[in-house]
Amino acid sequence: MKASFSGEVATYYARHRRGYPPEVLDALVEAFDLGPDDTAVDLGCGTGQLSLPLAARVGTVIGVDPEPDILALARHAALNAARPNTMWLLGDDSDLPTLGRLLGDRTIGALTVAVAIHFMDRDALFRTVRPLLRPGGGIAVITNGAPLWMQDTEWSGALRECLQRLLGHPVTATCQTDEAGRLHHQNALVRAGYRYAESLVQYDAVLTIDDMVGGVFSAMSAERLPSAQGRARFTDELRDALGGRDRVTERVRVWVQFGV
Repeated sequence: MKASFSGEVATYYARHRRGYPPEVLDALVEAFDLGPDDTAVDLGCGTGQLSLPLAARVGTVIGVDPEPDILALARHAALNAARPNTMWLLGDDSDLPTLGRLLGDRTIGALTVAVAIHFMDRDALFRTVRPLLRPGGGIAVITNGAPLWMQDTEWSGALRECLQRLLGHPVTATCQTDEAGRLHHQNALVRAGYRYAESLVQYDAVLTIDDMVGGVFSAMSAERLPSAQGRARFTDELRDALGGRDRVTERVRVWVQFGV
């Protein structure tokens, strides 16, 4: 994993990355029989979009991320949400063996990786976490919809064109949220000896211009973030491309891939 979501990018991340509907948490609880005695590790936790609701279902959540600014915002969100059963660690997937020595074998009820697996060494991660999982526990890889610029809608196409003009090159990144990416995750889980299952949660969500712009900037490294004037121009261009509309409807598909 790379620490690039710093400064203003971290703020965009906290404000505009969507959370998860209760059905996703229900699926995690059911798959791993999670309860108040469990510890869950949210690897690549961001600013707590999954960590915080998960903390309402288990005893302790440990959020791990390589970016200090992201973790500071996650901790602030946990304080605001009155989630004292969370802790936040600076680290990445390569630090799991050290975390395992701290927690001990067979102590983790669930390890979640939500919209971050494309930064990690899947095969090494899935092998490393197995001895840390308690009986019946497991790993969940979660894709929270397709990237805003890669969806099969008119508004997504307009966003992609504006983004390509801003960056000066084609934009094709799927962040491994597509069918090919999910197949890679599935195959890696099976290779590591897990029993595989998956779940899909779908819902419609209103997406504003600010959400689209903020979502794009939350996915950039800090050094590539445009100036304030550049961001304002991008917002105006996108609004014009959408015919003056301020909001659209997004069909969100949340895939949860389980390894038990």
